[in-house]
Amino acid sequence: MAPSYDALREARTALDTPLFAGLPGDIGVSFEFFPPATPEATLRLWRSVERLAPLAPDFVSVTYGADGSTRERTHAVVRRLMEETDLTAAPHLTCVGSSREEIDDIARQYLDMGVKHIVALRGDAPQGDGTYRPREDGYGYALDLVEGLRRVGDFEITVAAYPEAHPEAPSAAFDLDYLKKKIDAGASRAITQFFFDTDTYLRFRDRCAAAGIDAPIIPGILPITRFPQMLSFAARCGASVPVWLRNQFRGLDDDAETRQLIAASVAIHQVHELQRQGVEEFHFYTLNRSELTYAICHALGLRPQSVSTAA
Repeated sequence: MAPSYDALREARTALDTPLFAGLPGDIGVSFEFFPPATPEATLRLWRSVERLAPLAPDFVSVTYGADGSTRERTHAVVRRLMEETDLTAAPHLTCVGSSREEIDDIARQYLDMGVKHIVALRGDAPQGDGTYRPREDGYGYALDLVEGLRRVGDFEITVAAYPEAHPEAPSAAFDLDYLKKKIDAGASRAITQFFFDTDTYLRFRDRCAAAGIDAPIIPGILPITRFPQMLSFAARCGASVPVWLRNQFRGLDDDAETRQLIAASVAIHQVHELQRQGVEEFHFYTLNRSELTYAICHALGLRPQSVSTAA
């Protein structure tokens, strides 16, 4: 049976309509950076900050390592963001490797610096140490850290959420209950671990609502700069990688240009589908590279605004 005229007209209209027509441009975004370890990496970081800052993110987070040198680099990045840009810096703080007194002191230093937003995480055991073990004189877990930060100052606190459950959680129900405790203790939002199946996030959002969690659950988006690196990240954090995604990148090991096009297409489609489901805020794991994140934000309607940077 031949398609009707109306069906053909609808198909033609769909083909002629831009992919992102009708999508609002007033979405909120935030970006994650990590402290660089080399002069070349430092240059790449600040070039990325300069490129992304005009998109006026709600905040930019800076990751935090367990060893002292990484901590100092984190503090240096946060200090420069506060002193030389108009961006809202949100440093990560973890429970790893420090006493409660030391972490409280770091939090007070951030307050003195003008930092009002902290990303509070348990953190991972140092590489090679195996299973995480809390210090007797430290904050054991993220919930304890949230409670401690609330005592130190009037911070805005962001915590982590796991649509596929934390890999060390005994069950998804336990993990969801723990997220609710972090929110009830004073966290104002949660950012999810990255995911690639949109339904995974949507089901998790529904479970959060059913559990009485009314804080924003912001999806974490990972633009894929290097596929093997992403697979390593996914294995460590328990994020599933769909077969269709593996197929998209198969055979592109030596074709960086096509990989970047595929990565942009995948992430734009993901955020587009989430936005159609009412999601208005997105957090990008930039890996200190701006190209893909900028392209995704541009496709979703964000345009540069005037903002000072640490150029």
